Amino acid sequence: MSGAGFAGLTAAVALAQRGWSVRVHERGEKLREEGAGIVLWQNTLTVLDSLGVTDELNAGSMRPPYYETRMQNRIVSQEGMDGIAWRTMTRPYLHSVLLNAARAAGAEVVAGSEVVGATETGTLRLRDGSELEADLVVGADGVGSAVRDSLGIDYDRQGSRDGITRFLVGRHKEELAAIEPDTEWDNVIDFWNFEPRVLRVLYTPANDRELYIALMAPAADEDGSRVPIDLDLWTSIHPQLAPVLREAAVTPGRYYGYSTTRLEHWTQGRVALIGDSAHAMCPALAQGAGCAMVNAYTLAEAATAASASDLPDALTEWERLERPYTDRCQERSQDYADTRGMSQGGQFTGDVMETTLYDPTDPRRHDVARTR
Repeated sequence: MSGAGFAGLTAAVALAQRGWSVRVHERGEKLREEGAGIVLWQNTLTVLDSLGVTDELNAGSMRPPYYETRMQNRIVSQEGMDGIAWRTMTRPYLHSVLLNAARAAGAEVVAGSEVVGATETGTLRLRDGSELEADLVVGADGVGSAVRDSLGIDYDRQGSRDGITRFLVGRHKEELAAIEPDTEWDNVIDFWNFEPRVLRVLYTPANDRELYIALMAPAADEDGSRVPIDLDLWTSIHPQLAPVLREAAVTPGRYYGYSTTRLEHWTQGRVALIGDSAHAMCPALAQGAGCAMVNAYTLAEAATAASASDLPDALTEWERLERPYTDRCQERSQDYADTRGMSQGGQFTGDVMETTLYDPTDPRRHDVARTR
């Protein structure tokens, strides 16, 4: 397996728990997740519960009371997600939970081991020249996937006009409450501003101590997309967030443009691609990691149910059944990014919730889908 991110580690846990001998190759010298925070929805939490990590996950995460959307600092919606599981946390914490689970299940996770390619017959090639044979090769090596590119799988990459810079900072709750005492600072708050310019802040508490903030600006806005951030600019638009923006201004970060990657196919022979290597998407619905982990889990189930000789056909069938859910999530996420539709609030309803409510552990899930 190539890549020890969320997709790779989820696949490693699920496969190892089902009796596979698993080795994960990670090119980084250290096994860690860089980045800030993350929102996990019910589909992903269902997977993590099936893997047996719910208690550990809950110990370092939280469930915000509401998802609040503001436009020009006016509240347009507060969504409580009644009956829907969702949690926020830091990306490093989620990574540590999955890494612990992978090791506990018996998977070997090797740092400083870079995969440079694979063959459809199950050979994994490493940077040091060695070649390893496997019944199943999983490419979970990100948007620049060496596994995908070595197989010559065609793909299309669609950009968007906006991008984002992510930071992990302190909560600063007392300072924020002093500025706006009537605000519930445990909510996720999506601050949208279109005038005098487009500058959005997604405020996401990750736990009692840490806050994830994502600063969105058009790629064409040189000042808005600058890193380190232009503190005067951002506080002029979002003055109530000054305490956390001041910390963000001295925190390293990188501006990422939104993009969507669509592959001709996710599988080839004994190789399956998951996560950003197969289906990178805009973060509008906060389902990029979710789809990656769901597909990793269902891949493990499909591969385990197949005989060694039937594995390539089983992977093709896995993609046929599971891919439509991810394809639709990509389309919805891209549409929200293109239209900035999330600024209208009240978005967690109807078809948008298909991905969130999908239960990858239900053996009859595809029968249910076909009868709708």
